[in-house]
Amino acid sequence: MGWTQHFDSTNGLTTRCALLYLQPFSNFYNGLPPNCGINSCYTWRMSRFAKSTLIVAVFFGLEKVLGFAHHILVARQFGLSPALDAYNAANNLPGLLFALISGGALGIALIPVLTETLQKEDRRAAWDLFSRIANLVFIVTVGIALLLALFATPLVQHVVSPGFSIKQQQLVTNIMRLDLIATILFSLSGLVMAGLQVNQHFLLPAMAPSMYDLGMLFGVIVLAPETGYQIGPLTLPSFGMGIYGVVYGGIIGALLFLLIQLPGLIMYKFHWTPAINLHHPGVRKVLALMGPRVITVFFIQLVFVARDSIASRLNTGSVSALSYGWLFMQVPETLIGTAIGTVLLPTISEQVALEQEDAFRQSLNRAMRIILALTIPATILVAVGIRPLVSILGFDSAGTELVVNVTRGFLVGLMGQSLVEVAARAFYAQQNALIPLGASFLTVVTFVILAIGFGSTLGAAGIALALGLAYTGEAALLWYLLNRRFSGVAAVRSTLIRVIPVAITCGLLVYGVLQLPVQISEVVLGVFALGVGGLLALPFILPELKLLVKM
Repeated sequence: MGWTQHFDSTNGLTTRCALLYLQPFSNFYNGLPPNCGINSCYTWRMSRFAKSTLIVAVFFGLEKVLGFAHHILVARQFGLSPALDAYNAANNLPGLLFALISGGALGIALIPVLTETLQKEDRRAAWDLFSRIANLVFIVTVGIALLLALFATPLVQHVVSPGFSIKQQQLVTNIMRLDLIATILFSLSGLVMAGLQVNQHFLLPAMAPSMYDLGMLFGVIVLAPETGYQIGPLTLPSFGMGIYGVVYGGIIGALLFLLIQLPGLIMYKFHWTPAINLHHPGVRKVLALMGPRVITVFFIQLVFVARDSIASRLNTGSVSALSYGWLFMQVPETLIGTAIGTVLLPTISEQVALEQEDAFRQSLNRAMRIILALTIPATILVAVGIRPLVSILGFDSAGTELVVNVTRGFLVGLMGQSLVEVAARAFYAQQNALIPLGASFLTVVTFVILAIGFGSTLGAAGIALALGLAYTGEAALLWYLLNRRFSGVAAVRSTLIRVIPVAITCGLLVYGVLQLPVQISEVVLGVFALGVGGLLALPFILPELKLLVKM
């Protein structure tokens, strides 16, 4: 199963959702010096923000490195082939199931309620509630997974990949059924993540995504190839399983994802309660919070199902090109938007609870300025310098050009998607799940309309552009509504005036460096050019970087 798409959103299951769980959940009173006033506590808490953001970004970065490694190897083994298209399309419905039941929806609902239980009662009561939710989620996940497996064939033929050939649809069906095994494992590991974070433990949950990638690498390097990889004098074993080897590697990775976190449960004296009880107050509260969020996550994931469904009617390789383009765009989006939004949620939730409206407004304004200062240069730099990086996938010139254009289409939405990460959380912090729900619905509708139109004329790149514009529109709507309620939240004129000209200048510099007649690797030259452009932009975004350090 692919560790990619939203949330890792690239083209698979987990990165879409597991990223939502890496949320350092900051308890306002836990661990503070005794007899401290509110102001000193607030300052102490804010000083942790930059550290937490850095830690999350580092682990996200490590996962991206390992993820890129297995995606590059997959690309070099399978190219933009029907088998790889089938693999990428097969991930969508299992990914949707995970996201709805135990992904972002459950993370938003479970962590606050568990934290409240831990504070007002004790750890045993919290584990009791955790067990009841885990039992319910496991039963529901297994039940829906069985239904998806049973009706996999008609779903693939009419929803997932209606434009594929009969043989390719059969491959999608088989892979999707195997992916559901990983989905069940991920449903459990996602719950474990939430339980550990409530106990202020983040190391093992942060390591888990990399364990998944190690399983994927084993599948790509050992299970999939016909001929073993050569490492010096050593020839690695090979099982010749083809694309199924990648799928089984994903299942192994999902198991490792779960196992590495189990010692944390032992550390915090987890005990299992073999019960559910839908009338339990904590269970009812979690389910009530999950309702609107489940529908919102459904719309988020529906974008990816629609994306690949529309692309399945285009030329072979379009689905995979969209997956790889999304992967490239997700690197800056994850390190900027997801990391900041993840760490910011506990802080702004506390500010709302304490009725600190000015602090809430200031936190959002600072986050918006930081994101703009980072994503505007990143968008232009990556758009200009992406071609040498795409060449590492080993596609032919036509395939490379397709992925480059698709990536540029997605980059149109880099700023918007990063801003949505914060804006949506701002509404959840206010316990308002309806506005993000409505915004997500409009995003899906906008994307489908634009994707059908752009896809028919621009191909896969048009679909990517449609998604970029849809996310930009969602960000504009959410921040407009926030600014109406909290005047001054979107006061970012000074940042825009300073950053936009610098970003354009840096983009021209990157383009110039790439034209140099030097005898070095294309990839090395591309990395060097991006580095030079980034260094030039750095002095001009220092005010926002200082804001990040102070938050």
